[in-house]
Amino acid sequence: MATATQPESLKVVQPSVPETKPDPKPQRLPLGPIQTVHVFWLAGMSCDGCSISVTGATNPGIEGLLLGTVPAMPKVILHHPVLSVESGEGFTQPFKDAVAGQLGAPYVVVYEGSVADERIAERTGGYFCAMGMEAMGEGEGGESRPTPTATWLKRMAPGAAATIAIGTCATWGGVPSAEGNPTGAMSLMDFLGKDYRSAFGLPVINIPGCAPQGDNFTETVFAVLLFLQGLGPLPTFDELGRPAWLFAETVHRGCTRAGYYEEGVFAKNYGDPECLVDIGCWGPVVNCNIVKRGAINHMGGCMEAGGVCIGCTMPGFPDKFSPFYKAPPGAFFSTAASMSVGAVIRRLRRLSNRHSNTEVRWDVLDHVPSGWGNLKAQPLALKVTELFYQKWQHFRAKKPGRPPGEEDRFWGGDRPGNRADYHDHSATREDTDDRS
Repeated sequence: MATATQPESLKVVQPSVPETKPDPKPQRLPLGPIQTVHVFWLAGMSCDGCSISVTGATNPGIEGLLLGTVPAMPKVILHHPVLSVESGEGFTQPFKDAVAGQLGAPYVVVYEGSVADERIAERTGGYFCAMGMEAMGEGEGGESRPTPTATWLKRMAPGAAATIAIGTCATWGGVPSAEGNPTGAMSLMDFLGKDYRSAFGLPVINIPGCAPQGDNFTETVFAVLLFLQGLGPLPTFDELGRPAWLFAETVHRGCTRAGYYEEGVFAKNYGDPECLVDIGCWGPVVNCNIVKRGAINHMGGCMEAGGVCIGCTMPGFPDKFSPFYKAPPGAFFSTAASMSVGAVIRRLRRLSNRHSNTEVRWDVLDHVPSGWGNLKAQPLALKVTELFYQKWQHFRAKKPGRPPGEEDRFWGGDRPGNRADYHDHSATREDTDDRS
C-alpha cells in the first residue's frame, strides 16, 4: 500500500546582514532635555569687570536663568567665587564632584581673565591665581597649598558640556598677556590647545570685550543651552569661536557717527560730534557690536558716549592698538580719500536736504510762513538745480499731480469752484480759464 509522503517544509533563510557600527560622534553626553545645569565660574588674571558686566545684563537677564523661570531653559546653579553664598569647603566641593564625575548633572565652565603660566610662580613656591586648598601629601597632617585656577580649568574642561571664555583676557590674553608681561599669561584657546573639545564636542566659545556687554554673554548662553536641550541647532560661530551674529560686523558699520566719515567730516577734539577716526578711533577695523547694542540696557557704548574705539575685542589688543588715542596710520589715507570725495557728497546732500525741507506750496509762493526764523526762499541757482534733479527723479516714473493731456479725467481742465475759493494761487496754477 502506497503511503503519502509529507512534503518537506521549505525553510527560508534570510541572508546575514553585516553588523554596522554608528559613526563615532564627538560628543560624550546625550543631547536632550536637561533639568539642571551647573555653571562653574573660574577667575584667572582678571579685574572682575566681566562679572560686573554680566550682572547688568537685561536682555536676557541672568535672573531668569538662576531662578529657572525662562521657558525651555534648565535651571542654572551658579558657582561664582564672589556671588555664591557658600564659602570654604562648601564652595569648592561641587568643583571636586564635577572633576570626579559625581555631580549628577551636566556643567559649563566659564573662565574670566587670562590663564597665567603657573610654572613660573611654582619655581619659587608661589602662585598667580588660585581658589581653594588641597593637601600636598598623604595623611591628615600633610601640608596644604592653594589650587591654581589654571589647574581647576585643566581638570574640569574635558568633562564640561561647554567651555566659555568671557572677556578679552580669557579669549585672547588681553592686558595681562601684553608684551613684556612676567606671568606668561595666555588665552583659554592657547592653554587648552587647538584639539580641545568639550563633552558635547564643542571647542572653546569666545565672547570678547573689555568688559564685554553682559547681554552678549547671556544671549550666547541661552543659544548654547537650547542646543544642549536638543531644542535648537548649534549657534553659528566664526573661525575664532566668536558668536557670528554678534561679531560679524565692524564697529564703524553700526556707529552713529559713520555718516560723518563718508562726508569727510572728522572731530578735532574730544567731545566733538563728528567721526572720531582722526583722534584715535579704530572702529572701521574692529569687530564689535557695542554701538548697536549699547553697554547696559541698550544704553551708552564707547562712541555713543564720546569715546574712541581702542580695539578691546580684537585678538591683537592691546599691543597692536597702542599707543591709544593716537590716529591709526591707515587713517591718513582713508580720511584723505574720504575728505576729498566727502566734500562733494556733503554739498550735494545739503542741496537735496534744503530741497526736501520745503513744501511744494512754499516753492510756488516763494515764501516760508515760519515764525521761528527768517527763512529765505530758494535762490535761482537752487531752482535750476532742482529742475534737472526732478527731471532725473521722475524719469520713466509718474510725477505727482494730474498727468499732462489727461486733465479731463480729473474734474476737467480746471479745478472745481472759483479761484477765490482757494487760499492762494498755488493750487490753481494749472487752471486755464479767466475765472475770478
